[in-house]
Amino acid sequence: MRYLLPSLVLAALLAMLMLRGYVHSEILADHRVRPPAATDEVPRRILEGGPVIDARGTGPATSLRIPDHKLVLTFDDGPDPVWTPKVLDTLKRYDAHAVFFVTGTMASRHPDLVRRMVDEGHEVGLHTFNHPDLAYQSQSRIDWELSQNQLALAGAAGIRSSLFRPPYSSFADAMDNRSWPVTRYIGGHGYITVLDTLDSEDWRRPGARAISRNATPAGGKGAIVLMHDSGGDRSQTVAALGRYVPEMRTAGYAFENLTEALGAPSAHTEVTGPDLWKGKAWVGAVALSENVTGVLVVGLSVIGVLVFARFGLMLVLSFAHARRVRRRDFGWGPPVTEPVTVLVPAYNERECIANTVRSLMASDHPVEVIVIDDGSTDGTADIVEALRLPNVRVVRRRNAGKPAALNTGIAHAKHELIVMMDGDTVFEPSTVRELVQPFGDPRVGAVAGNAKVGNRDTLIGAWQHIEYVMGFNLDRRMYDMLRCMPTIPGAVGAFRRTALERVGGMSEDTLAEDTDITMALHRDGWRVVYAERARAWTEAPESVRQLWSQRYRWSYGTMQAIWKHRRALVERGPSGRFGRVGLPLVSLFMVLAPLLAPLIDVFLLYGLVFGPTRQTIAAWLGVLLIQAVCAAYAFRLDKERMTHLISLPLQQLLYRQLMYVVLLQSWITALTGGRLRWQKLRRTGAVGAPGLIPSPRERGGAGAGSVGDSGRDSGSGSGSGDTDRRPVA
Repeated sequence: MRYLLPSLVLAALLAMLMLRGYVHSEILADHRVRPPAATDEVPRRILEGGPVIDARGTGPATSLRIPDHKLVLTFDDGPDPVWTPKVLDTLKRYDAHAVFFVTGTMASRHPDLVRRMVDEGHEVGLHTFNHPDLAYQSQSRIDWELSQNQLALAGAAGIRSSLFRPPYSSFADAMDNRSWPVTRYIGGHGYITVLDTLDSEDWRRPGARAISRNATPAGGKGAIVLMHDSGGDRSQTVAALGRYVPEMRTAGYAFENLTEALGAPSAHTEVTGPDLWKGKAWVGAVALSENVTGVLVVGLSVIGVLVFARFGLMLVLSFAHARRVRRRDFGWGPPVTEPVTVLVPAYNERECIANTVRSLMASDHPVEVIVIDDGSTDGTADIVEALRLPNVRVVRRRNAGKPAALNTGIAHAKHELIVMMDGDTVFEPSTVRELVQPFGDPRVGAVAGNAKVGNRDTLIGAWQHIEYVMGFNLDRRMYDMLRCMPTIPGAVGAFRRTALERVGGMSEDTLAEDTDITMALHRDGWRVVYAERARAWTEAPESVRQLWSQRYRWSYGTMQAIWKHRRALVERGPSGRFGRVGLPLVSLFMVLAPLLAPLIDVFLLYGLVFGPTRQTIAAWLGVLLIQAVCAAYAFRLDKERMTHLISLPLQQLLYRQLMYVVLLQSWITALTGGRLRWQKLRRTGAVGAPGLIPSPRERGGAGAGSVGDSGRDSGSGSGSGDTDRRPVA
C-alpha cells in the first residue's frame, strides 16, 4: 500500500492535469491559420451561392440562402461562463432564437450552458473541439475533432448536431482550394456547413453601434449574422444585441434557428444508450479535473505564501537570534563549570565508538562518559573497555531500544547536567562546554546543539549539508526565538536531570524519542534553547536507500510525537502555550507544508511542457533565488564555505522529490495504521572532527575506531545517527 497508493495518486494527478490541459487547449492545440489560396477547384455555384453548404450524399454539393426578412444569429467559440449567460438573457427577453457554434473544450467545461441553450429553444452546432484550422489537419484529426465535439454535446445536453462551422471561416465566396476539400469530407460524414452572410466584426470591439450596423442586411434580405459569445470581452456584443434585436423586429425581421428559417427538420438528434453515458462520463471527468486542479491552484497559492512566510520568518528571527547571542554582554547566567555526564547509547558501533569516546576525552570541560551497550553483537563494549580511558564507564544491557538505553544511562549518571550523543558522532573539544552554558539560566531545561554533516564530499552528503545548515539550524534559531524548539537532536543535546525526571524520562511511545522528550519539556514549562557553537560532526547516509530509511523514520516519528502531545492544544499554562504556538508551527512547517510543496514541481513540469515556458522558468528561478539567499545567509551564520551551494539547484530538482515521497509514505503509514520499525543504517566511519581526529578517508582507510553513524535494526538498537526530525528543508 505504501508504494501502490503514491503511484496511483501520482498517476491520477498527472491524468487530471493532462485532461485540464486538453480542455483548456494547452495540449494538442494547433493555432496555425493558413493564408488564402486559389479558388479554381471550388464549384462556381458554391462561390456564388448561399452561406449554407450541403455536401451530404453522393450528388453534387448545393448551397442555400436564408429567406428574406429572416435573420439567423450565430455565436461562435462559446459557451463562456461570463458572456454566454448575458447573451442568452438578452435573447430570452426578446423571445429570439439563435444558433450557438460551441467548441468541445468550452462545452466540456460549461455543460450547464449548453443544456440551457437547448432548453430555451436555440440550436447548437459544432465548432470543432479546440479550434484548429482544419485545412492543416489530417482526416483522422478532423474525425477526432468532430467526435470529441459530439461527445461533449452528448454529455452536456444529451444531443448530437448536424450543423458545423469551420474555425476561421468567412463567407461562401472565401471558400478556396484548401477549405473546399475539408467541407466535402465533413459533408460526407453527414454535416451541413454553415458560413455567414454578415460579419458583425464584434471581435474588433468597434462599439455597439458599429456592431449593430455591420449586422444589418440591406433591402430586407435574409442573412446569417456572425457574432461571438466567447474569446474575450463581449460587453459590446451584449450591448449591441439589446438594441439590434428590437430594431430589426420593428423593421419586420424574425429571429429564428437555422432549420426554422429553412423549413427543415431540427438539427438535433437525441443521444441514448452507451453514447449518452460516454458523454456524461466525459463531462464528469472534466468537471473533476477542473475541481481538482482548482484545489491544487489554491494549494499552490497557500504553499507559496507559507514558503515565503517561512523564509521571511527564518531570516528575521535567525538574525535576531544571532545578534542576541553574539553580543559581548550576552550571558545565560553564571558560567557553568560543574562536571557533566555524557551518555553514549551504542548498538553495534564497532567502526565508530573509539573515535566518539576519544573526542570526549579531548573535551575542555570536565565530563563523565557512560557508554550504554544496548546488546551489541560486534564487540562495541569490548573496544571501549580496551581503551582504558579515565572517567569512561561501560554499562551493558540487553537490547531494548535507544530510549531504554538512555534511561539506563540517566540512572547511572552522577551529575545533574546530562549530555546525550549518538555512538557515531564526534564532538569538538569545546562542544560540551558550549552546550551546557545555557544552564546558567535556571529556566532552561534542555539545549540543542549544532549538528554538522562531516561527509559532505559526496553529492548526497553535500545536499544534506545544505539541508542541515539551512533547514535545521536556521529553523532552530527561529524556534528558539519563538520558544517552541521542536527537537533536541539525538546527535548533540543536553538536559537537566531534574527536567528529565519530571517528565518521566525518555519515552518509547514514538520513533522520534528526541522530539517526544522535547515537546514534553515544553509542556512542563522548561525553556529549550539552541547553542550554535556546540558543534557535533556526524556521518550522513551516503546512499538513497539509507537516506530513505532514515528520513522515513524521522517523518513518521515526528507525526507520532505531534499526535501524542495533541492535548496541549486545549490545555492551559506552559502546555497550552506550546500547544497553540509550537504544535501548529511544527505541524505546518514540518508536516503539512512539505506535503503540499510538490505542487510547485508539478506545475513547474506542466508549465515547461504545456504552459508559458519562459514565465514558468522565471518563476522557478525566482523561488530558487530566494532559497539561495536564505541558504547563503545560513552558511554565513555558521561560517561555512559557500562552494557547497553550487549543488543547490540540483538539490531542488532531485533531493526534495525524494523527501516528498518519504513524507507521503509516512502519511500513508500513519493513516493506514502501519507500524514502522527501526532500520540499521550501514556506515563507513568516514567522518572526523576538524582539527581533532582524522577520518578514515584522510588516513587512507577505514576500520575500527573511526567515526560513523548507525541506524536501527528490527530489534530497535540504540545507535541512530539522528540529528533532527524535520523531513524537508
